[in-house]
Amino acid sequence: MRIILTLLAIATGLWAQDLRAEPRFWQNEFPKTDFAQTTVENWAEILSGGPGRDGIPALSDPAFLPVMDEARLAPREPVITLEMSGEVPRAYPLRYLTWHEIVNDQVGDTPVAVTFCPLCNSGMVFDRRVAGKTLSFGVTGKLRNSDMVMYDRETESWWQQAIGEGIVGTYSGTQLDQLPAWMESWAEFARRNPDGQVMEQPGTGRPYGQNPYAGYDSRDRPYPFFTGENPPHGVPALARVVRVGDRAWPVARLSKEGKISEAGVVISWTAGQASALDTTRISKGRDVGTIRVHDANGQNVAHDVLFAFAFHAFWPDGTWMLGS
Repeated sequence: MRIILTLLAIATGLWAQDLRAEPRFWQNEFPKTDFAQTTVENWAEILSGGPGRDGIPALSDPAFLPVMDEARLAPREPVITLEMSGEVPRAYPLRYLTWHEIVNDQVGDTPVAVTFCPLCNSGMVFDRRVAGKTLSFGVTGKLRNSDMVMYDRETESWWQQAIGEGIVGTYSGTQLDQLPAWMESWAEFARRNPDGQVMEQPGTGRPYGQNPYAGYDSRDRPYPFFTGENPPHGVPALARVVRVGDRAWPVARLSKEGKISEAGVVISWTAGQASALDTTRISKGRDVGTIRVHDANGQNVAHDVLFAFAFHAFWPDGTWMLGS
């Protein structure tokens, strides 16, 4: 478990990232990675999250259950929903993604990577095809601005999850195609998609349904992985914001107004989804609501709901949609 390992390291005086944040310490773990190619300005930006390569094991080709056969999920539990035209809708529960962070899946003809970084609350789905090749993603065990750094098993290039971009190796500067997906409660998904599918529980023995980051999204600051500055405008560091492109709407504003039409998108908020990062039991988390983002024609828009500190770190010149 990432946070326990890291806190132990801090307590015993082993926190020395400034001495180890350079490629020669990573080459044994990633012998195929071309560290000469990178968009990272300073290697000290990349820290160890505790576990090493694949210490948080990504999943591939998961099994699925019909909605009617799912008995483990509580109604308010969060899932990442993927509804692709012509395909059976799929739900990926955060009770599993919290422990695995990446699911490599195939939906019809589209290979996808369903990703969730608990430290940033960032849940995004990407097309795994790059330059005519299909990639398979794993977890490096490294963090940058507290966000998961992924890697592809084909070239061992490193990818920043929050921005979907290659940052080290052959694919440095390459952008993954983000697909429209969103977090919602299991009850919402099941009600709308009675003939849908939900990812089956993996057989890896994790304490699924438990939140190893209890109380995290009530903190004033992220865990010590993050050393950057606080967001501007007095926005709390761990406040959730909706990111569309380089704009961020505070969820606190959305929860008051219910629906906002700005900058070419319509963003709505409805109650009923539990936070995956609040109480020890995910199903008991406080209500953070469900966000949906559509364009003027009612089509789903790719977006993310992440913590404010992460938006500011990756989009320092981004626009804050604070309202009047």
